[in-house]
Amino acid sequence: MKKTSTRLADGRELIYYDSRDDVVRDAVDRRPLDAVATASEIRHDRLLGDHVAIASHRQARTYHPPADECPLCPSRDGRFSEIPAADYDVAVFENRFPSLAGDSGRCEVVCFTSDHDASFADLTDEQAALVLKAWTDRTAELSQLPGVEQVFCFENRGAEIGVTLGHPHGQIYAYPFVTPRTERMLTSLAAHRAATAGGNLFDEVVADELADGRRVVLEGEHWVAFVPHAAHWPYEVHLYPKRRVPDLLALDDAARTEFPQIYLEVLRRFDRIFGAEGERHGGGERGPRAAGAARTPYIAAWHQAPLRAEYRGEFALHLELFTIRRTSGKLKFLAGSESGMNVFINDVPPEAAAQRLREVASE
Repeated sequence: MKKTSTRLADGRELIYYDSRDDVVRDAVDRRPLDAVATASEIRHDRLLGDHVAIASHRQARTYHPPADECPLCPSRDGRFSEIPAADYDVAVFENRFPSLAGDSGRCEVVCFTSDHDASFADLTDEQAALVLKAWTDRTAELSQLPGVEQVFCFENRGAEIGVTLGHPHGQIYAYPFVTPRTERMLTSLAAHRAATAGGNLFDEVVADELADGRRVVLEGEHWVAFVPHAAHWPYEVHLYPKRRVPDLLALDDAARTEFPQIYLEVLRRFDRIFGAEGERHGGGERGPRAAGAARTPYIAAWHQAPLRAEYRGEFALHLELFTIRRTSGKLKFLAGSESGMNVFINDVPPEAAAQRLREVASE
């Protein structure tokens, strides 16, 4: 992997990640950009104990531009974008409309490929491995910023999720606090440790799912993907390395090598469960995306240990993937119980979801 860091016209950092070492990245951003003006503020909710980012400048962010005006495509044919180069493998840059900025953290955009019409599921193993290297490198770099407590790599895909740019991309947030979801995991982890004289809750969850088997979707030598016992979402898969590590930096070479094979297969199954391919219940064309298969909207979220958490080494890195679609043409909306009280009601039994995801496996 070759990494090249440069600056955009307004001073934001842009990093290219290339598979080849001989690539030269010297294209200059020629846009007449004004300096970035952000108004990000972190406020503390005294009743719930969590934090809210107030970011009014985001109202002006780019919203569903036509494909020929996509700001994440390479700069070509006299049209300039956020990526000055005419082509790229993976590119990461500071968000022009960040939710977190300055003392309140940092937000970055990760472009997975220069192909506007692709998706993560369309990547080759080599391309997905390069994205993993970029996530890992950014986690290392952002962890060194003053005040950062947690680094979160994620992807939102699909208009139903609220994505405003169709180009295949994700984001990375560097939070100045530990997120509420992670705090709850740490609390459960500590309670289990105390109740079992040192037992690890993450290890027990993974072991139980492997032993039960009904919710396991895909298992490799170094990774396992399963629908959790108490899945919140209609189709939800958690992907764990079998050797517990706290973050992306701690993955060994064997896990890094196998990750693209497992993750890409899970993503491709997500695309089959509601499309024409999935309706035939299984099998199907080998390759990135079978003809006729619909792209399923989803959120893919990496959970990494906070930087200064007590017993940090006991946290288990894992990726949570879920869709808000519950069946063809129907979405799972967060209504009164979910939004008002954070009590989820799932219409799809986790065992049935796992079975469905096994049925649409590649041949």
